[in-house]
Amino acid sequence: MDPSKKSEPPLSVEMVQQRANPDRSPSASIYVPEQGGYKEKFVNAVEDKYKCEKCHLILCNPKQTECGHRFCETCMNALLRSSSPKCTACQESIVKDKVFKDNCCRRELLALQIYCRNENKGCKEQLSLGQLLKHEDTDCPCVMVSCPHKCSVKTLMRSELNAHLSECINAPSTCSFKRYGCTFQGTNQQIKAHEASSAVQHVNLLKEWSNALENKVALLQNESLEKNKSIQTLHNQICSFEIEIERQKEMLRNNESKILHLQRVIDSQAEKLKELDKEIRPFRQNWEEADSMKSSVESLQNRVTELESVDKTAGQGARNTSLLETQLSRHDQMLSVHDIRLADMDLRFQVLETASYNGVLIWKIRDYKRRKQEAVMGKTLSLYSQPFYTGYFGYKMCARVYLNGDGMGKGTHLSLFFVIMRGEYDALLPWPFKQKVTLMLMDQGPSRRHLGDAFKPDPNSSSFKKPTGEMNIASGCPVFVAQTVLENGTYIKDDTIFIKVIVDTSDLPDP
Repeated sequence: MDPSKKSEPPLSVEMVQQRANPDRSPSASIYVPEQGGYKEKFVNAVEDKYKCEKCHLILCNPKQTECGHRFCETCMNALLRSSSPKCTACQESIVKDKVFKDNCCRRELLALQIYCRNENKGCKEQLSLGQLLKHEDTDCPCVMVSCPHKCSVKTLMRSELNAHLSECINAPSTCSFKRYGCTFQGTNQQIKAHEASSAVQHVNLLKEWSNALENKVALLQNESLEKNKSIQTLHNQICSFEIEIERQKEMLRNNESKILHLQRVIDSQAEKLKELDKEIRPFRQNWEEADSMKSSVESLQNRVTELESVDKTAGQGARNTSLLETQLSRHDQMLSVHDIRLADMDLRFQVLETASYNGVLIWKIRDYKRRKQEAVMGKTLSLYSQPFYTGYFGYKMCARVYLNGDGMGKGTHLSLFFVIMRGEYDALLPWPFKQKVTLMLMDQGPSRRHLGDAFKPDPNSSSFKKPTGEMNIASGCPVFVAQTVLENGTYIKDDTIFIKVIVDTSDLPDP
């Protein structure tokens, strides 16, 4: 053995993967092409709304213009470098300050399923776009890696790496006599040479280990004798306990026989009480009949007195009775009409008190747990807010929320949508609806870290055209916020959440 020789300790799987891919940053978690959109093979056909208007590939880091069209980040940067950038879809001018990130669309894109880029090499994995880099960095068996110990094998597939590491001549290892006390460490090649040259030392280690083992056996034998003595003592105690238990069982049987005798005595006494009750019952009925007759006589006497006094005024009352009945009937009808009118006015006042006319809605949703459970059970899938307006003569709108999620967010997210409703002044307003919409979940904690997302309406979507029914199809974010984030933060307080919707009215013309 040569204690001066030292080598690296065995590598963990994570260290091997990082050394095999030294150019990959651990913080890079989402794959981004150098230019344009994604060219990967998607499991299902991708809708056109997820495609760039310039390169016509699947959007990468989507940007949305004021006209509502979407572009890849690199495609948008290329457009903005021109002297007069224009939208390639509608030829409208693009203003740099009015181009913003479409985070909601990005989250939906990262959830789309794709095939691994090494499908042609044999990997059949299907995964979301957002998991691609993680899969290639840690899981894909067909990624080409190099030996972390820099042996003669330059590259091999990850699926072959474990088998290679067990045979790699440069892989760090320990002597097979380590359990007997040998501390030598080195590469597999060094270990073989060490074991061939250190046979005498290994035999001595085996002798020392054998002597120590014999001492332990002797010690265990002594302990075993002591244990046997303790076991005998415990056995004697158990025997005495069993005798005591039998004595207690006999006493219990005697007590049970006494209890049965007492029960029979009680039953006989109960029968006697029933017979006495039958004998007394006729006398009790006679007493009750006497009391009843006394009360009837007193009632008749009082009635005779009342009739004598009423007889004197009967003539005058008969003439007024029919007139009073007519007046009472007319008053009842008038009160019913007033009650209906008051109920209608009360409903109108409630709507007016909660309505907003500046394009901002603050929606208070009480009983969150109960409403969430009703959504999970399928009783009430979604809730609508009260209407709000961009002005007294402006657009009529509301919000719609799915507490248990909708679409790709069902069961995992809260889904939040914006709805255009049919209003009284739609004929005077410009269509389609083009105002920027911001959706927010309010943080009720001191940090006020509200969660929000914004979007510019798609002018070609039916959701933003002039309503023909009571309201249009809702548009928004099916994966607005994960339920784990919502329910573990400070967004719920006193079983209540607040949702805020802001519609930009700065450039809205007067009707």
